[in-house]
Amino acid sequence: MNNSLNSTLILTILLGIGLFFFLKASSKDRTTTVEITSSKSPVYALDTICDWLLARGWRQIGGNSENKILIFKGQVDSSKSLAIFLSVLGGLGSCALGLVIIQLYSDLGWWPILLGFIGGPLSGVVYFKTSSREEKFEFRLLELPDSQPTNMRLRAHRDELISLENDLKDKLDLQSDGSLFKTPI
Repeated sequence: MNNSLNSTLILTILLGIGLFFFLKASSKDRTTTVEITSSKSPVYALDTICDWLLARGWRQIGGNSENKILIFKGQVDSSKSLAIFLSVLGGLGSCALGLVIIQLYSDLGWWPILLGFIGGPLSGVVYFKTSSREEKFEFRLLELPDSQPTNMRLRAHRDELISLENDLKDKLDLQSDGSLFKTPI
């Protein structure tokens, strides 16, 4: 076997591993809890957040008035365009693997190219099935310290919390520790 073919095979396998981990990360749970404060009254903040969630397609499924908790549920759909893109990438990567296999083992004939017909649709279907899920958005009014009118603890998907902070920051005069905008690396 030629050294350049061996290194090409290794790089092609690494590309497949990268695709696998991307598909795995797309279905990872990114639920985060964050505490925010608002200078607005608790009733106004509650109504504004509820209206914002309802406008985004969330529906209220429960709550507990004694513990001051409200729970919303929403469906996160898979991106069809990303599924198609991943199918194309998976198909091209599988065909590349097939071409490398043909170069290494010419006795096999042309059939390793058919890996593209397996890898392409498989990667799109895996992404589409695993990334579609039901999410919860919980928020709780915390005991109010004297210095701040409204203190809330929010628990939801990280992207949804970032959207809330971006959309309602000025309207509710939200203050947080900024941890949502920091990367974990």
